[in-house]
Amino acid sequence: MLESLTKVLNGYGMISGFAVIGATMWLSYWMSAKLTKGRLHGSAIAILIGLVLSYVGGLYTGGQKGLVDIPLLSGIGILGGAMLRDFAIIATGFGVNPAELKRAGASGVLALFVGIFASFVAGAGVALAFGYTDAVSLTTIGTGAVTYIVGPVTGAAIGASSEVMALSIAAGLIKAIVVMVATPFVAPYIGLNNPRAAVIFGGLMGTSSGVAGGLAATDPKLVPYGCLTAAFYTALGCLLGPSLIYFVMRGLIG
Repeated sequence: MLESLTKVLNGYGMISGFAVIGATMWLSYWMSAKLTKGRLHGSAIAILIGLVLSYVGGLYTGGQKGLVDIPLLSGIGILGGAMLRDFAIIATGFGVNPAELKRAGASGVLALFVGIFASFVAGAGVALAFGYTDAVSLTTIGTGAVTYIVGPVTGAAIGASSEVMALSIAAGLIKAIVVMVATPFVAPYIGLNNPRAAVIFGGLMGTSSGVAGGLAATDPKLVPYGCLTAAFYTALGCLLGPSLIYFVMRGLIG
């Protein structure tokens, strides 16, 4: 029976991949609700579980692709491949109404650019301090600090190694978790109690899951406003990362 089940799962990799990811998401959101009372968003827990499982899978098989090296879980590679990843990013960008962003005014637009470049400088600075000196690695890790989506998208476009892209995802994940946890505590000190402030906050922080979780713990009514600019932040970061930011880094470093 086990052999028959294994044969079916191997033959329908995408279905088994959906099943594994669905179970992971259910567990993650259950842990978020029961263990953190919603302060740590389920998506961040899911990403953390994915990174841990990928590491364990790599150790178990001695391979290079984490869980995908296990035949039973090979379908996850389809769902996590570049095609569906880039489709999700493009869908995020097209899913936002530009007219809504105009309502945020110049401050909302300015927050987007300040947030992206400030996060990039911080991420690239840490990467430089740890010995990365080439433009590709610094750009990839720096854009990972923008969000854990922008980093791998940029890295794939400019030819970064899988190790560097993994570091960029880790940097973005840490940022998302910090934003989720810290937002309710700093909100009273920065005046994060109205829609306009939430729009600017979403543009500065950018990480959609971090902003959504943090604002939900602060005031659920502010979540749509913060997520509005956070969605643009990701799309804009994916546009600037492999183009303007990379060219600037190439000009500075060579």
